[in-house]
Amino acid sequence: MSGKKKLEPFTIVSIVGVSLAVVACAIPFWMIISGSLTSESQLATTGYSLFPAAFDLTAYKMIFTGPAVLDAYFASVFITVVGTALSLAVTSGLSWVIARRLPGISRPLTVFAYLPMLFSGGLVPLYLLVTQYLKLQNSYFSVILPLLVMPFLVFVQVSAFRQLPESIFESAKIDGAGELRIFFTIAIPLSKPILAVVGLFYAVHYWNDWFMALLFIDDVHKFPLPLVLQNLISNISFTQMLPQLAEAATPVYQLRLALTTVAIGPILLAYPFAQRYFVKGITLGATKG
Repeated sequence: MSGKKKLEPFTIVSIVGVSLAVVACAIPFWMIISGSLTSESQLATTGYSLFPAAFDLTAYKMIFTGPAVLDAYFASVFITVVGTALSLAVTSGLSWVIARRLPGISRPLTVFAYLPMLFSGGLVPLYLLVTQYLKLQNSYFSVILPLLVMPFLVFVQVSAFRQLPESIFESAKIDGAGELRIFFTIAIPLSKPILAVVGLFYAVHYWNDWFMALLFIDDVHKFPLPLVLQNLISNISFTQMLPQLAEAATPVYQLRLALTTVAIGPILLAYPFAQRYFVKGITLGATKG
């Protein structure tokens, strides 16, 4: 018998299917990078291509000239890092109390977390709350606080907490440990996979959000990257309609692609760090306790 193990038909089909999916996802991203390195005149005449026909760095020079993009980067990084840390803390604490089924508090918190999945308070009450009562206009926390808790991720983490061995908690209680000590010294270290997954979801959500910044931030120096990109995209058609701006050599399409590349880079690099926890975390969160 041959020492080599034959691949099963299902394995071959899986490898081919995943490879095609990777190619289908990578080609659009590669074309964005290629377009950002192609001159504006070439983009206008031939459109997008896999390789830049006329190599040009004008858009990147415009992006990194002046403090605008650096300010936007700082805003996005601050919102993402602080928002993800606060969201993980609040979501983990809320999920732990719900998962422990503590009398008198777990059920009300379950209802409290479940209702936002069915009903929304509306945009006007949210705007009044943030601007008139919390006085957070032009503050980064006006973007962070409305996105602080995602109910779906709360219940995903509840399910993961309920998969932890109850015997460990009982042993800790016998040794005199309280709920807080059990949570911080046992539950959190054992829940690194689900924490990585939930944290990644929150990080992507914060990094990509522009609508909350559009509502609550008027200071252009505090605009996050997605809002800067959104403003650029929305103004492209208007720019092309004005003769005095259309005649100017402003590479609007190339600039849009370059800013997209610059904006997507950091959050794309976050995936490899959470990859080893990702599959296990999703499995834990999807299993009922």
